[in-house]
Amino acid sequence: MMKWLKTNWFYLVVLVIALALPLVITNRYYSQVITMSLLFAIGALSLNLILGFTGQMSLAHGAFFAIGAYGVAILTYTLGWNFWLALPASALLAAFIGFLVGMPALRTRGSYFAITTMCLGEIIYLIAGNWMELTGGHNGIVGIPVPSPIAVPGVLEITFQSQASQYYLVLFFLLLTVFVMHRLTKSLRGMTFLATALNEDLSEAVGINTFRTKLLSFIVANFFAALAGGIYASLIGSISPSVASLTMTFNFLMFVLLGGITTLAGPIIGAFIIPILLEYLQFLQDYQMILFGFLLIVVIIYFPTGFMGLYAKVRDKIKKSKVGA
Repeated sequence: MMKWLKTNWFYLVVLVIALALPLVITNRYYSQVITMSLLFAIGALSLNLILGFTGQMSLAHGAFFAIGAYGVAILTYTLGWNFWLALPASALLAAFIGFLVGMPALRTRGSYFAITTMCLGEIIYLIAGNWMELTGGHNGIVGIPVPSPIAVPGVLEITFQSQASQYYLVLFFLLLTVFVMHRLTKSLRGMTFLATALNEDLSEAVGINTFRTKLLSFIVANFFAALAGGIYASLIGSISPSVASLTMTFNFLMFVLLGGITTLAGPIIGAFIIPILLEYLQFLQDYQMILFGFLLIVVIIYFPTGFMGLYAKVRDKIKKSKVGA
C-alpha cells in the first residue's frame, strides 16, 4: 500500500482536488467552463487513442461527437427515451458507423485516410444542417432534457439539475474513460497500437494485423467521442450543426497536440487549460484567435510533444543536475 502511495501520490492529490472543486468554485459560470473542459477531455482522450497511440489522423472526430449529441437529443427529446438508455445506444451507433466507415477507409494510409474522414465529417455536418424532420436543420434541437434521475432503492434519488451534480457526472465518465484507455494502452493490444503507429510495414512483417488494430482503435475512439457528445447535448440542453463542424474536430486536435500526444494526462491538461485560457482572452475579441493561433504555432514548432513533453524534459534536466551535483 505504501509503495503504491509513493508512486501514485500525485494522481491521488489531483483526484482529491477534482472531487473538492465544486465546493471551492461556487461561481456558476466558472463551474460550467470547468465542467465543459472535463467533458471535452473525454473527446480528446478518445482522439488521442486513434491519433497518438495508433498514428491515424481522423478528421471526423467532431462528426462522431455530433452523432452522440444528436442521438441523445433525438432519443430523449423527440422519442422520450430514458437518458441512460439513449446514451449507450448513441455511442454504439457511432461505433457501428465507425466500423462501416473504417472498413474501407482504414485500408488507406496517411493523408488519404485523413481526407476520407474529413469528407465523412462534412457529410455528417450537411445531414445535421439539412435534415429538418430529424435534426431541426440549422435551428437544431432545443429543450433536450437533463440526464434522468438515478434511484437508489430505499436510500435516495440522484438528480442532475444542479451544477455540482452535473460536474460529478462528467467527472465520473472522465475517470471511466481514463481507466479504459489506461487498461487498453498498457495491454498487449495497446502495444500493437504503438507498433502500428511507429512502423506499419514492420508490424505486418512480425505478424500484427494492422488493419484490425486500426479498426479497433477507430471504433473505440468513436464510441467515447459519441459518449462525450451525448452528455454534452443533455447538459447544454440544445444543439446545432456546429457540433459536427471541422472546428470541433480541430479543437479536439488542439487539445491533444498542445497537451501531449501518446500520453493520458496530456489531452486532459490541454482540454482543461485551453478553454479556460480562451475565456480569459475574450477581452481581445477578434484578435483572440490570432494570438492563440500564434501561440499554437510556437508550441508546435518548439515543443512538438506538448505540455507533457516539456514537463518530461524539465524533469529529466533536474534529475541530471542532481546526479551531477
